[in-house]
Amino acid sequence: MATTKAALLPWVFPSASPRHVSSLLPVVALVPFETKKRRAQDLAVSVAFNPSGNFNISAFDHDDDPSDKVEPPMPPKTGRYEVVIDNDSIARLDLSPFQTATGITSPSLAEPKEYLDRSIGFTIKYKREDPGDPRELSEYPDIRLWFVRLDAMYPWLPLLLDWRAGELARYAAMLVPHQMSLRMGVVFNPEALELFVMNKVFVVYPWLKRHGVPKPRLKTSDMARMLGFGIGDQLFDLIDHSHLSS
Repeated sequence: MATTKAALLPWVFPSASPRHVSSLLPVVALVPFETKKRRAQDLAVSVAFNPSGNFNISAFDHDDDPSDKVEPPMPPKTGRYEVVIDNDSIARLDLSPFQTATGITSPSLAEPKEYLDRSIGFTIKYKREDPGDPRELSEYPDIRLWFVRLDAMYPWLPLLLDWRAGELARYAAMLVPHQMSLRMGVVFNPEALELFVMNKVFVVYPWLKRHGVPKPRLKTSDMARMLGFGIGDQLFDLIDHSHLSS
């Protein structure tokens, strides 16, 4: 695949921080959803940018430079809603484990304030047919399909996840095309990640406003920033204007 740069919309820009270099290719290092003994290839969850500007990264690329390693995530938030899914619920595209764990039986019944305080996380108890299968959970089509259905039913869910524990990055890996690297973790397709972030901005910001959540722009921007993107006020102004004129 040829090297590519994301053609960012004018309201979306790479979010800069001391640990993020100025490239447009987001990189996320990933640990499994499961709580178990870590394997040698398990990696931490964080968002950075690929300084090479190259999406065609070898899965076996190695680098001993410690400055190139992302920091591990924080522990799960105490008291968060924990959604546990297994092979059976995944195979049947059964969302009842999510509904039972969170109490969200209908998208219209969710009150964001309650879930913003506690957050939501996932534990995937997935038994591989081949114990030696080296794929990460985000590379299994049946697991990804379950999350596609979940996201279609509850499109504002990324806002409520336990971000600091890496749940937002892992959730995005279920929905956005990416490559795997033992050194760098998950390397997202930049255009696909940008579209994912933009879609969530269009969903989350109006949803927060409808429920009277304070500072909806800030909360929406924080979600985008966790995936490496900044959102300009011009986009929020356009969304507000389009709702007034519709």
